[in-house]
Amino acid sequence: MLLGAGAFGAAALLGVSGQPLRAATPSQGGTLRLGIGSFDSGETLDPQATETKFMQNLQWQLRNNLIEVGAGGVLVPELATSWDSNEDLTVWTFKLREGVEFHNGKTMDADDVVFSINLHRGDASTSQVKALAAVISDVQATAPNEVTITLGAGNAGFPAVLSLTCMYIVPANDMNFDAGIGTGPYILESYEPGVKSVVRKNPNYWKEGRAHFDSVEMLAIRDVNARTTALQTGQLDAINAVDPSTANLLGVMPGIDLMQTQGKVHYCFSMNTTDPLFSDVRVRKAMKLAINRQDMVDKVLNGFGSIANDQPISNAYAYHDGDIPQHEYDPEQAKSLLKAAGAEGLATTLHASDTPFTGAVDAAQLFSEHASAAGIKITVSREPEDGYWSNIWAKRPFFATRWSGRANEDLMLSLAYSHEAIAGGYNETSWDNDAFNAALVAARSEKDDAKRRALYAECQMLIHEDGGLIAPVWADFLDAKSSKVSTGEEISGDWDLDGNRCAERWWFNA
Repeated sequence: MLLGAGAFGAAALLGVSGQPLRAATPSQGGTLRLGIGSFDSGETLDPQATETKFMQNLQWQLRNNLIEVGAGGVLVPELATSWDSNEDLTVWTFKLREGVEFHNGKTMDADDVVFSINLHRGDASTSQVKALAAVISDVQATAPNEVTITLGAGNAGFPAVLSLTCMYIVPANDMNFDAGIGTGPYILESYEPGVKSVVRKNPNYWKEGRAHFDSVEMLAIRDVNARTTALQTGQLDAINAVDPSTANLLGVMPGIDLMQTQGKVHYCFSMNTTDPLFSDVRVRKAMKLAINRQDMVDKVLNGFGSIANDQPISNAYAYHDGDIPQHEYDPEQAKSLLKAAGAEGLATTLHASDTPFTGAVDAAQLFSEHASAAGIKITVSREPEDGYWSNIWAKRPFFATRWSGRANEDLMLSLAYSHEAIAGGYNETSWDNDAFNAALVAARSEKDDAKRRALYAECQMLIHEDGGLIAPVWADFLDAKSSKVSTGEEISGDWDLDGNRCAERWWFNA
C-alpha cells in the first residue's frame, strides 16, 4: 500500500552517485548545521509541551527517554536497561541504567524518573501526552535503580508510552526546564525560540558510538525554498521537509543526498464532529468521497507517497487492516449523501498553512477543486505559519493537519481518537465513539494475538466509517543532507531526520 517494497525505517538515499558517502568508522568533530521548518516562537523546553520538529530535535539533543525508538519502530533500551510485567499486564517494572549523569553532575536515579513521569499525570499537568499517562495509577521508586509503574488496566503496549516525545527524564524537583538539563548527548549553550539553538558535545555522555559532533546548530527556517538554498550553498548540512515538487531535482545535485523514508506519516484534513456542520456522519462520509486521492499523490506528493484510507494505521504497523474498503473519489455519491442529510450545497472554510506539511495550502486548494464536483464549496483560508498549532489546529471546525504516527497502534489511537484524548487536547476531531472506546480498551489487555488484531481492525474501521478524519495520503519523509554527512545503514521512520535524533546518530565523513 505504501510506495516501494523496502522495509519500513530503511531510507532510500538518492544523490548523484545513488548512495551517500559512509565512513566505515564514525569520525569525530565538526559542527552540524540543521535547517528545521517546523517551529514556534512561543515554545519552551518544558517536557510537557513538545509540539514542533525543532523542539523534538532540541529535546533529544539534551535529554533521553527510558526507551528509544530505533529503525523499523523497534523499542530499544535507553535509560531503562530492561522491563517486564506481571501476568495481567497491570504492573510494569523498569530497571534503570546505573552511573548516568545529568549535565549538572547529578547521578540519575529512580526519583528522577518518578518525577519526570509524574509531570504528565494529574489535574495540574499541561502535558500533551496527559491522556496516555492517565492509564498510570501509581509510579514508585522501588529501588535506587528501579521504578515500578501500576496501571489502571492491563496494557501490553505500555512500554512504548515511555518512548514518546515529552517523556524525557529530567532532574527531580527542578522546574527550571529552560536550562536544558538532561542526560543527553549535548549541553545547551543558547536557545532563542523561533530563531536558533546551539548545543555542545557532552563530554560525559554515557552512550558509546553516539554524539560524534563537537556542536550542533539549528536554524528555524520556515520557507522550504530558503532551507533548500541554504543546503545547496553549503550554509546548512541537513534540512527536513523537502518540497516534493522539487525533490527529484535536488536529489541529482552533486554533493546532495535526498533521503526518502517510509513510515506512518499521513497528511490530513480534519472535521470537528461536534460542529453542527459535521455532526452528521453522512456529511463526513460525503467529504471523504469528495477528494481525489490519486490526484493528491501525483500533484502534492509528486509520487513520494501513496493513497490512504481515512484511518491512521498504515501497514507499517503490525495490526494494519488491509481489508477495509477503499474510499474512492465519487462526487455523485457525495451529493446523494449530502441530500439525504439535508446539507445540499454545503459550504465551509478549510483553514490551512504549510506548517502541518509542505504543500498543505496547495493540497487544500486541490481539495476545493475536487469537492466542487459534488456541489461542495470549500473556501481555503491561508493562515499564518507561526502559531498555527496553538491558534488554528483543533480550534477551527475544518483544518489541515499531519500525523507522524506513533510506536504502536494503542499510542496512535489513544492519543488522537479516544474519549480520554478529548480532555487531553489531542483528539483534534472531538470524535467520541462508544464502540471504538470499548474496542481500544479491550485490545490493550488482550493477550491472544488474533483477538487483539480483530479489535484493532474494528477500531480502524470505525474511524474510517464514522470519524472526522480525512486522510487522503500516506507521505514519505523527505529530508536532504550534504554528502559530507554520514548516517547509519538504516534510518528511523518514526519521525523525519532519523527519528529527529540525527544529531546523536550521524557524523561527518573523515
